[in-house]
Amino acid sequence: MKGLVIKNTGSWYTVLTDDGSTVDCKIKGNFRIKGIRSTNPVAVGDRVEISILPTANSQQPTAWITEIEDRRNYIIRKSINLSKQSHILAANVDQALLVITVSKPETSTTFIDRFLASAEAYRVPVILVFNKTDLLNDDEQRYQQLMIQLYQTIGYECRAISAQTGDGVDALHDLLEGKITLLSGNSGVGKSTLINRLIPHANLRTADISDVHQMGMHTTTFSEMIPLDGHSSFLTPHSSFLIDTPGIKGFGTFDMEREELTSYFKEIFEFSKQCRFSDCTHTHEPGCAVLKAVEDHYIAQSRYQSYLSMLDDKDENKYREAF
Repeated sequence: MKGLVIKNTGSWYTVLTDDGSTVDCKIKGNFRIKGIRSTNPVAVGDRVEISILPTANSQQPTAWITEIEDRRNYIIRKSINLSKQSHILAANVDQALLVITVSKPETSTTFIDRFLASAEAYRVPVILVFNKTDLLNDDEQRYQQLMIQLYQTIGYECRAISAQTGDGVDALHDLLEGKITLLSGNSGVGKSTLINRLIPHANLRTADISDVHQMGMHTTTFSEMIPLDGHSSFLTPHSSFLIDTPGIKGFGTFDMEREELTSYFKEIFEFSKQCRFSDCTHTHEPGCAVLKAVEDHYIAQSRYQSYLSMLDDKDENKYREAF
């Protein structure tokens, strides 16, 4: 029997079968994806084959995931505790919404750029959603507008909303229609509030920001695919789903080669075509068009610093939680 993984609690997986039923499944302890060392070998969004084994005494049957179909894409990051392994946020997505806040808590540009680079690597379009606009003072409003201008200039669609008041949220519906969308961001940026606004029947738990650290507190503890119409119905080419994931503090990049990294930064890649050397790392070489573009402010310093920090990942071979 085939189906779609719509929930992952860490030990159990809920699969929406092709006949419209839901089945709770487990995986064998040695189940691994070829070529990927992952802390979660099965991810929400995976198409899987399951085997149902009836049990005695009329108890619930036990179901096992026996096979995973090839993924067309996924969003992956370095595991927090096991730096040489990865954690897959979601698989087979049409797009991602990265929820950002410039205050309470502040989303760093390095975090944003690392997420964008990882999405570029697997050809996942990203829309940047700037939340909590109702809480911003004048200086924060100006800073948010500068960030929006920066990323729009690079080529990313940006939206400014308030999930709390509903301002700008209705316009997101058209972006989500007929698509499977990953929703991600730091803890505390308002993902659960946004989902409750988009899908009122979801009734997700929300929490206040920590007054001490101005950081978010986790309210989502597992990944789940939520239908926009409120029904776990058949998956069709026109189905609309949001994949809710636990908030993440850092985004360590995984399995990226240094020579490929340039192509995951759109504007850096464009200027790199003019570099004197084809293997230019854009760090010190003479005739480097990227360094010149940074100096002339055609490439933002924050973006260039994000690029350098990702170059360092390969050397340090460790997860850098600050990012």
